[in-house]
Amino acid sequence: MLHAPWAEVSTLTSATSHFHAHPLQPNPIDVRSFAERVNRWMDPQARDVDVVISARARLARNVHGFAFPTHLAPDKALELCEMVRPVLQGARMDGATQWVDMGQASPILRLLLLERNLISRDLVDEETLGECLPGRGLAFGESETLSAMVGEEDHLRLSALTSGFDIRGALQRVRELDETLEDSLSYAASAELGYLTGCPTNVGTGLRASIMLHLPALGLVRSELQKVFTAAQHTGLAVRGMHGEGSRATGDFYQISNQVTLGRSEEELIDDLEALVPFIVGFERRVREALLEEHQGPLHDRVAKSYGILRTTRSLATGEALAHISTVRLGLHLGLLPDLSLNMLDSLWTQLQKGHLQALSAHGETALVEASERDKLRASLLRLRLG
Repeated sequence: MLHAPWAEVSTLTSATSHFHAHPLQPNPIDVRSFAERVNRWMDPQARDVDVVISARARLARNVHGFAFPTHLAPDKALELCEMVRPVLQGARMDGATQWVDMGQASPILRLLLLERNLISRDLVDEETLGECLPGRGLAFGESETLSAMVGEEDHLRLSALTSGFDIRGALQRVRELDETLEDSLSYAASAELGYLTGCPTNVGTGLRASIMLHLPALGLVRSELQKVFTAAQHTGLAVRGMHGEGSRATGDFYQISNQVTLGRSEEELIDDLEALVPFIVGFERRVREALLEEHQGPLHDRVAKSYGILRTTRSLATGEALAHISTVRLGLHLGLLPDLSLNMLDSLWTQLQKGHLQALSAHGETALVEASERDKLRASLLRLRLG
């Protein structure tokens, strides 16, 4: 890794002086410490990790005797939440289970949870970050590989996450959590239809299996990337942005997941992903190799330029930063930047988002700073980490 001359170190440290500790806040989680500990679940040795960032399995469940969240009265939503909370905490997802009452969580904490994909846009409004509907909460384990949303589109959204392409491992872990909860909760189900859910497309197994992919080479050849989208659609899968449904692709990160569960078994849904994802992984790797062989000079220049911008910039918007990180990550896997840490680079694409930036800075849990100020904070953090 290239190091800045000693004469520049004091300047870089001064430029990033925004990032210092502040007193603990009266929230269930200290947002600064939380923002510092990101992506602990990532394993650089995981299967296909150069292309597959993670695999996630989610199960939608509802408790018998309560209306779906969209028709649930506030007092009944609170009653349901108080019923499931001790059950979730007793499950000990990964060590002691952390519980967050979304109504008591600060706007910044909600944003952090959203940026880490622990909660969805259906649980919290990213734009307003205003008051949450009653009875909404989140339970998660220390490594953030097991979690449960309460009061979203369904009463419970159970989730298991693994590093790399291990969708069966994720499914096994979320099944175990599901079975533990079912010992204490009576789920709404039909002998004919399966598990009953707030959205008809989830009726049946209630399973949503998704894979997070990094496709920078295909992103440089848009016609080839379109083939991936077409193949996914023909298989009944959906392609979304890095934060799932309703989000745009940023930095060449994409999620591929099933769209419908009714009439499909869990095995069939997993088989669809296991048939398509290796094809995409091989496709991305072949395009990377072709770019390296046929356009090594321009590709090396592109990687070096992105790395240089990240190390020296004074202001950078989120989309631009993620695009440059995507290019640098490509260069790292092609051996063009062999001394760069993959874990550090992958942590940055979480910490450069607005909630994490705010939590890491002196602004802490005050109102969100303006976009132009965030761009400067983002550049300061990049110079600190990569300088």
